[in-house]
Amino acid sequence: MNTVGRTFALFLCTAALAGQVPLDRMDLPNRILAQEILRKPQFSFQTTTPPVDVRVATMEKLFDHPRLAAAMWRECQFVPRLFAFPLPSEGLIVDDTRGLKGTLTLAYREPGKRVYLIDGRVEKWRMGNPFAVGAKMVVIYTYWRGPKGFQSHLQTWTTLDSALLGTLTRPFKRYIQHRQEEFMAYILGNMSHGGEFAEHSYENFLGPIRREGDPVAVRDYLEVFGKHR
Repeated sequence: MNTVGRTFALFLCTAALAGQVPLDRMDLPNRILAQEILRKPQFSFQTTTPPVDVRVATMEKLFDHPRLAAAMWRECQFVPRLFAFPLPSEGLIVDDTRGLKGTLTLAYREPGKRVYLIDGRVEKWRMGNPFAVGAKMVVIYTYWRGPKGFQSHLQTWTTLDSALLGTLTRPFKRYIQHRQEEFMAYILGNMSHGGEFAEHSYENFLGPIRREGDPVAVRDYLEVFGKHR
């Protein structure tokens, strides 16, 4: 396939995926932000996690209690060490305190599907990048319990924070896309495994979370898992 053919095929693929974003069910400010990203994304990809033994209900409880989920993530010793801070609206801040930070806005939800708008920044050298990179993303996260366990699928569209940055990174586009795909697949896989640990070993988390000293995470733990004790 020649260059024109590949470009056209990529355009059709991106357009088809973008058509799955439920824009008509978002509120107006989020719809405008999503449309701006989808209009001309610089990167797009999708990935699926292998099945793990955890119930959808457990995963949804962790999604709805991000401060608890982040505390359990840290106890699992996944890297980077993430901290999450819910915002008054449908959103949260995720920060590793070392130069990786993002604001996630829940733009739409239905059973088995969540759509997030992400405004993130990676400081210089945090992930091997020679300059700071800001990016905005539309993310569709779908999840289900299949015959072999819980699975999830992620679709993303990303635009960098300026046209100039997009031009500077053009020679490295394939490398940047690969790193983004690799990182997001890693995060997604750890989320699933973290949920599996929570499902089967939830009692092992309470002591460490209490010792860490976040009263909100402790309160969330008792709310989510207290009935099992």
